[in-house]
Amino acid sequence: MSGTPRPDPRARPPAPDRDPGLQPERTRLAWRRTTLSCTVVAVLAGRQLGRSAAPGPVVAVLTALTALVWLAFVALAHHRVREMTTGRPPDMPPRTALLLVSCTLALAAFGAAMVVA
Repeated sequence: MSGTPRPDPRARPPAPDRDPGLQPERTRLAWRRTTLSCTVVAVLAGRQLGRSAAPGPVVAVLTALTALVWLAFVALAHHRVREMTTGRPPDMPPRTALLLVSCTLALAAFGAAMVVA
């Protein structure tokens, strides 16, 4: 036996820099589709409110809240899409994820309120 260690045949070569391939592009497109879906929901909600028999102030408040939540969702989604320009985007901060979930839940609650109103 000699003093030189033998290389382990099971050892993997060092990994090259990550090649993101098309995954970031698919993720960007998914964010765009989600934003488009949110926009369609907000427009349909506005249409429903326009036909509502609810009192004017209730309609105005629900319309304003829906628009505000929609704008927040679009801004957060756009920010995330911009982060996708790097080869490996940073993880989504928990605060951003919580805000996006909150926007989605708020739109669902406003939708339920519109059906009742």
